Amino acid sequence: MARHNRSEVVDATQNGMIRALLGTVLALPYATRVRLMGRLATTVLAPAAGWRKRIRENLAHVCPDLPEAEVERLIRAVPDNVGRTLIEIYSGGEFKRHVTGTPLEGPGADALRTARDEGRPVALVTAHMGNFDALRAILFSQGYELGALYREMNNPRFNAHYVKALSEIGTPLFPTKREGVAQFVRHLANGGIIGILTDVYNSKGADVTFFGKPAPTSTAACHWAVKHGAVVIPCYGLRQPDGLSFRLLLEEPVPHRDPVEMTQEINDRLEAVVRENMEQWFWIHRRWKPERKLRTRR
Repeated sequence: MARHNRSEVVDATQNGMIRALLGTVLALPYATRVRLMGRLATTVLAPAAGWRKRIRENLAHVCPDLPEAEVERLIRAVPDNVGRTLIEIYSGGEFKRHVTGTPLEGPGADALRTARDEGRPVALVTAHMGNFDALRAILFSQGYELGALYREMNNPRFNAHYVKALSEIGTPLFPTKREGVAQFVRHLANGGIIGILTDVYNSKGADVTFFGKPAPTSTAACHWAVKHGAVVIPCYGLRQPDGLSFRLLLEEPVPHRDPVEMTQEINDRLEAVVRENMEQWFWIHRRWKPERKLRTRR
């Protein structure tokens, strides 16, 4: 998972047009900027960045029977959520203050509290769903210290703003370089809490599935958890109907066993959540890459 945290968001912000939009929109009041960035992502960024085509292709690959009306709805709704997520992350401390007070829900909430009281490490496995940084913001606002990885951007000036915004939500943060990943794992081994995005294509990952299709996935999070005795809790920052608030859902911990089997269970649980909240998953991902499998077969 070391190279995957926030990958899609960081890749998007390498685009000069997106950087310019972020800089302009950040000057607006919080609620206005979030709503506006959602609209801009839908009407400007999605067609320019090829997101609409990607969403349609992904849905055709794993949900071929989805009605055309629903496909069209998702082509509009998914970029709206992505745009909101982008500006929320770049709002840093303001985003954190906005979500302060959000309760922890689900059976994993008690498991998290118990693990912290016992000094046991915890791996919170999440996905590009709703706003994944709502997880960090909400937990930090409740006194949990959550270690996270971040991928540096090519533009030094914009990277400095990006890291500053992430740091305002909470630290520690670790860059996705060899030394940073080692520190990240050490944080877990020492009884800390880490958050990891697992829903990313990994060419060297395990041969598991997502939505019934081959989706190579890193098993690093589960390997680390088994090695260091960490509790593995799938969790999601789900956007609420108002488009501004969140529900932080923590599921039952994943039992320790073979890391590949654990990874498949994580994928299956995520699929169930996505099917209930289709517009909130980042269908702009190249999650399956079936063309690579076809080239390999040839």
